[in-house]
Amino acid sequence: MSPTDTEIREGSMIPGTSDVPRNNAEVSVEGSIHKVPSIQIDGRTVIVSGRWMKLASVHDEDWQEGTVVASPDRFIAKLREHKELGADLFTFTQKPTDPVPHHAYYYEQDNVAAIPIISYLDWWQNRVSTDLRKDVRRAAKRGITVRIVPFTDEFVRAIMDIYDEMPIRQGRLFWHYKKSFGEVKRANATYLERSEFVGAYLGDELVGFLKIVYVDQMARLMQIISKSSQRGQRPMNALIAKAVEIADAKRCVLLTYGKYRYSQGADSVTAFKYRNGFEEIVVPKYYVPLTLKGKTLLLLHLHRGVKVLAPNSVRKILKRIRLSLHEFPLTTPKAE
Repeated sequence: MSPTDTEIREGSMIPGTSDVPRNNAEVSVEGSIHKVPSIQIDGRTVIVSGRWMKLASVHDEDWQEGTVVASPDRFIAKLREHKELGADLFTFTQKPTDPVPHHAYYYEQDNVAAIPIISYLDWWQNRVSTDLRKDVRRAAKRGITVRIVPFTDEFVRAIMDIYDEMPIRQGRLFWHYKKSFGEVKRANATYLERSEFVGAYLGDELVGFLKIVYVDQMARLMQIISKSSQRGQRPMNALIAKAVEIADAKRCVLLTYGKYRYSQGADSVTAFKYRNGFEEIVVPKYYVPLTLKGKTLLLLHLHRGVKVLAPNSVRKILKRIRLSLHEFPLTTPKAE
């Protein structure tokens, strides 16, 4: 589930209540918009997603400022009152700036990719290799310039040019491929009041960009992408270097970029992050059952879905099958 394409719309009041409005939230799941139930609790929007298991979570948790669930006991008690939402489990995660577990609920170790910001010089001299420093210098020598850019319609069209370069990225179908101008603008327009866009240019051509969202003392990368045709110019390394420089200037303590590991073991994304100076910060992710079904799923370790039980080898085979079906879709032969 991506938090970047979510919009909360006004909805009807929940029967029997006068102070807790129930809304429908539009959430992007793999690039498609779905409506899910949502509710306001203690100033946070809680959404409920899933089919056979209904999982409640704070909307856009990673991008919320302050303690996301300040009083968990009270928060969960209020959530349990609203059985009409159908939630089986509630999950929430502590921030990477506060990784020591504070609560008695069941939790598992989640992870965040982060660069501790001591200073730009510390990152440059102590946290990256000589090869990485050569790549950043190589980008400049090959004509890459990196700068903060305003979020204008012209910039959105340049983003579309990057998105539409290829339908598959990192071995997966690319969600933003061939989206309309309005869809691309909406997807990138979240949290503009505390965001900055950084563009990597080769002459006048935008060949890569990233989006930073400032969350408390953190600079969090919501997206970073570049044109594959310009990979040899090293725009991604130049963008990360600029992000570290900006985070240092903003007195942030961490620059984060999603998870450090998305599956068992390392992958190419983890290798990229390691090479650019990111470290793994382990944080507690709590799971609290709200129903008997939720308690059973938690006891059977099915709370993260059935897919996570499959070995990596099986997941890779299924991914290849899905990609091959996209490249060579099955068609029904026409009648003679």
